[in-house]
Amino acid sequence: MEYFGYFSSILIGVSLGLIGGGGSILTVPVLVYIFSMDAAAATVYSLFIVGLTSAVGSVNYFKRSLINIKTALLFGIPSITGVFLTRIYIVPSIPEHIFNIGTFAVTKHVLLMLLFAVLMIAASYSMIKKTSTVNNDISSAYFNYPLIMLQGFAVGVVTGLVGAGGGFMIIPALIFMLKLPMKEAIGTSLVIIAANSLLGFLSSVKNFDIHWPFLLTIAAFAIIGIFIGTRLSKNIDGAKLKPAFGWFVLAMGIYIVVKETIIQ
Repeated sequence: MEYFGYFSSILIGVSLGLIGGGGSILTVPVLVYIFSMDAAAATVYSLFIVGLTSAVGSVNYFKRSLINIKTALLFGIPSITGVFLTRIYIVPSIPEHIFNIGTFAVTKHVLLMLLFAVLMIAASYSMIKKTSTVNNDISSAYFNYPLIMLQGFAVGVVTGLVGAGGGFMIIPALIFMLKLPMKEAIGTSLVIIAANSLLGFLSSVKNFDIHWPFLLTIAAFAIIGIFIGTRLSKNIDGAKLKPAFGWFVLAMGIYIVVKETIIQ
């Protein structure tokens, strides 16, 4: 089972390198269901794994001039603000036992995993649905900057709560709202995810006893995966693989709901 967890960690990186998102939403389920971690601790570990992996992956996109720094700042600053506020104020205020529904106890672990399942199902929809052709005439485009910054803040809150990078929200915003080409959107997304996740980790690390050898091992496998994904992205259109990955994410989201509410 442990070896399957390491293999899954490689897939986290492959997805991030190939389609700029999606892989991060595998990290918490891998840590919780394969390595038997508590959900709250798993979100912290996930922030480090996703952040470091995305940072390493973004280097290659930077060398290929596929990162839009202005866009990364426009989207990233409100996003980082959302991460910081969530990790400092919201997550620590969630009690270990929240309430009961009959004999079913809603704990912090259950709440975080159900939120994660909702995120996965939402992410799967954005991956599976067919998107219309993007109008790349930037000169005639109108950018709704307040809406873009609001979406950046929302991504930060999601990242802070469940330890996922929010790439499935970032990529559509960069492509359809800011009119970036697909590969440039992926590179820019990796920079935003890296900044969000690593800041979220730094703001939470003092509250947890980190097992660094384990954390660095998982991160190393994910980094191997992002090198593979980045190499594949040169020859494979990641957009064509998104629907298949989306169905897998949907199945995982449904499994988490069933596992946390029925099987337990």
